[in-house]
Amino acid sequence: MTSSDLQDLPRDVRHLVLFDEVYRGSSLTRAAERLGLSQPTVSIWLGKLRRQVRDPLFVRTAGGVRPTPHADAMIRPVREALALLRSLAAGEAAFDPSAAKRKFRIAMTDASHITLLPALLARVRAEGPSIALEVTPIGTDTGQALMSGDVDLALGHVPGLAAGFHQQALYVQDFVCLVASDHPRIRDRLTLRAFGDEAHIGILSSTSYAMLESALKRESVRRRVLLELPGSLGLALIVSSTDLVATVPRMIGETLARSGAIRVLPCPVRIPAFEVCQYWHERYHNDPGNRWLRATCAALFSRPRAARQRG
Repeated sequence: MTSSDLQDLPRDVRHLVLFDEVYRGSSLTRAAERLGLSQPTVSIWLGKLRRQVRDPLFVRTAGGVRPTPHADAMIRPVREALALLRSLAAGEAAFDPSAAKRKFRIAMTDASHITLLPALLARVRAEGPSIALEVTPIGTDTGQALMSGDVDLALGHVPGLAAGFHQQALYVQDFVCLVASDHPRIRDRLTLRAFGDEAHIGILSSTSYAMLESALKRESVRRRVLLELPGSLGLALIVSSTDLVATVPRMIGETLARSGAIRVLPCPVRIPAFEVCQYWHERYHNDPGNRWLRATCAALFSRPRAARQRG
């Protein structure tokens, strides 16, 4: 470490660097030469450190200065502290998922439990066998949870976040309608009239619910909701075993339809598409683990788009 490097350090840290050099070389003169300091500066800094710890630290002998028992006790924690400071100054270490033991909390809708979570869990288990995931719902408190660190990442649609949040678009969702494969009245097409005549399922917890309701009102389309569900749990079985219609984002619809008992039909109502994004807060933008998690989600789910920051 040079004298110019020392000038960038807080004063108390410089004193510890000097302490380490004196201990290493058993000489104030050699320590001064190695650090590019004058003898008076070395004496002043060492004097301040002695007063702080209330110990002489080094005593003169025929073979040079020797550490006191208090200095012997200090040297290991001092070197550990300096090593930590140097590593922080050099930048944070890369995140190694194969060796990491960490729990990530991710906010998402229950529909994403079906569409996104299985693939994400499989990738995380393959790359980080000791990494755990905890899933929490997207809600009005998601922004605060991202800012506080209670949630590492949000996957979905979270409008209205203030400055300080980042988002990266993953893919675009439009809306489709789901009906039973053997629906008694609907075949290969759902007309706008049939949409108004049939009974529907409303999924209240969906972040897209407000978009759907707004579009129906704007288009002056009335929907007769016969069943309201708090989420997507059980939706596939209900649709496949009744004549009810469910209007959902395309990914969840196509995923549920893989069973073969449900058909996916274009929605006859003009509902604006929306972006599914991943969101995180500026405080954790450079956290190595958060970066790894974001890169994993982007690799699994995104169509190439540029990350951007709100505000």
